Amino acid sequence: MQTKKIFLASSTELEIDRQAFEVAISRKNKVWVQRGVFLELVLWEDFLDAVSKTALQDEYNKAIRECDVFVMLFWTKVGKYTEEEFETAFGQFKSTSKPFVFTYFRNSETSTTSASESESDGASLRAFQGKLKGLGHFYTVYENVDALQLHFIRQLDKLVANGFIELNPDAGDTAMLGTITYRASLSGSGAIAQGQGAVAVGAGGAHVGGQNTGSINSGTQVNTGGGAPTSAEM
Repeated sequence: MQTKKIFLASSTELEIDRQAFEVAISRKNKVWVQRGVFLELVLWEDFLDAVSKTALQDEYNKAIRECDVFVMLFWTKVGKYTEEEFETAFGQFKSTSKPFVFTYFRNSETSTTSASESESDGASLRAFQGKLKGLGHFYTVYENVDALQLHFIRQLDKLVANGFIELNPDAGDTAMLGTITYRASLSGSGAIAQGQGAVAVGAGGAHVGGQNTGSINSGTQVNTGGGAPTSAEM
């Protein structure tokens, strides 16, 4: 089983978004575990309390360096520890090309407790956005948790496409019986061969490969005689 670790960083104000992100990963795991890949989501809530926040932050940073993907969510503010986590991930990526770094900014109306807090939070937000621009890193804007889930799941699929995540062939696509391969869901007048060593056959057909002797009963007797592969109409 291949394990890919995803570190999720965000402030406490985005608790609902983090929960929605966790649900999306759980749903993806239900499909991918059957194909040999487990996504391990690392959350700061999972860490035990330490003597001080600084000591605990060291544990966060260590976990970030060991992850394959780093995701950061931010909204009205960016605290110094969340910013440090981003810097750790981005620095590690520059050195080792891992973890992949994704940043998401929630663009929606908020309520604030006081004008002074709002001014301070806004300053930290603008400063962080300016830092990202200076680094040439572009964040993704999302309006709600559904948009966040959809976008990141698509990014995971892209990591499969570029080979960073390797899925085993879907066991549900093919049933093996000896050297005869039966493919489900064939329709139309032909079929597409997929995967290494695949052989295309007509609809309702089966490919017989390898050295075979004796007869195959498919309505019509076909004697391979140990010869070349034969396609028999079922």
